[in-house]
Amino acid sequence: MEQIQIIDAKNHVGQTVQIGAWVANKRSSGKIAFLQLRDGTAYFQGVVVKSEVPEEVFQLAKNLNQETAVMITGEIREDSRSKFGYEIGISGIEVVGESHDYPITPKEHGTDFLMDHRHLWLRSSKQHAIMRIRNELIRATYEFFNNNGFVKIDPPILTGSAPEGTTDLFETNYFDQKAYLSQSGQLYMEAAAMAFGKVFSFGPTFRAEKSKTRRHLIEFWMIEPEMAFTHQEESLEVQEQYVAFLVQSVLDNCDYALHVLGRDREVLEKYTKLPYPRISYDDAVALLQKNGFDDIQWGDDFGSPHETFIANSFDQPVFILNYPKAIKPFYMKPHPTRDDVVICADMIAPEGYGEIIGGSERATDYEYLLEEIRNHGLDENEYSWYLDLRKYGSVPHAGFGLGLERTVTWLAGIEHVREAIPFPRLLNRIYP
Repeated sequence: MEQIQIIDAKNHVGQTVQIGAWVANKRSSGKIAFLQLRDGTAYFQGVVVKSEVPEEVFQLAKNLNQETAVMITGEIREDSRSKFGYEIGISGIEVVGESHDYPITPKEHGTDFLMDHRHLWLRSSKQHAIMRIRNELIRATYEFFNNNGFVKIDPPILTGSAPEGTTDLFETNYFDQKAYLSQSGQLYMEAAAMAFGKVFSFGPTFRAEKSKTRRHLIEFWMIEPEMAFTHQEESLEVQEQYVAFLVQSVLDNCDYALHVLGRDREVLEKYTKLPYPRISYDDAVALLQKNGFDDIQWGDDFGSPHETFIANSFDQPVFILNYPKAIKPFYMKPHPTRDDVVICADMIAPEGYGEIIGGSERATDYEYLLEEIRNHGLDENEYSWYLDLRKYGSVPHAGFGLGLERTVTWLAGIEHVREAIPFPRLLNRIYP
């Protein structure tokens, strides 16, 4: 008898199979027991009819505890009443691992309780669906960049310097000197781009930022492409093509997860239409001021309410272009006709999800970059390797970073970024 996974039930209709699963929930009447089964690939229903099985099988089904691991034997059949479309008529049950007093019951639980039990909360249908979408974004990211001629390069996680200053970095001892957990792989990707042309990294980054907002994590994952012989407008086209590709991949491959999450496919389909709108920082400030945001002045960075209003004005992901130089990192290319802004862009997701991409064209002039490093109070000796890139064949280049968890949060339509990563690290949480 073949052992299958739930997700493959559609290929075995009318066949008797075995499935290893956990009992997510159950209900029973006098004559029928319904088991909600999950195996990591999907959820579906198992049906035990008292008159069709030995009495001990029916009694076992009625008395199974939540999260008991079982090996089920039965016939796969179509089930038009469920979104999944299939169920199993159970003829045999073997208990593989018992479960008693499972702490996460079908009732409501508080966030702290669920976070304390994150190792178990991941088993729930909603969290399972979110992780499926996360997995699809990871898969699609590799497909997109591999198909477009990018080489994956892995930057170090331990670094001796910081791309954006050391104020929110985790410091550690590196034998007899200081080191930091990486807040971005970008500077290293610039070096890689000078060797390989088009590169991307995909790895964990760390920010010791004491923020408790629903958009912030201490440890998160970033996708950071960098492209040689590339100006900002070309980079923006790659960014919007990449994001639209991610959205389409979720639509194509995560239908069941979107259904579990109650995510409207038609809303997501709007985000596959290109090009995405663009608005300058100057015009964005004017738009906000015109609409009652008296707290914003030219030179300020945007907060969540500002980003939400701007994005809602377009109902699509939107690029905000060319921010003030004073609020951006040292490595961004100066504007050719203005000394108060740099050539950069943030992509703001619609529906109040905020910035998901930050990117820029990079400064290429050695003397300018050296001066900016000094102006930012950074040690030029620590950046000598970075300055070398401007001495030996400097070329126009641009890149960006996309935050994986913020993108998952947006596409899954969930409230808080903490549910978009398997084991979140938050300001006051490093357990489990």
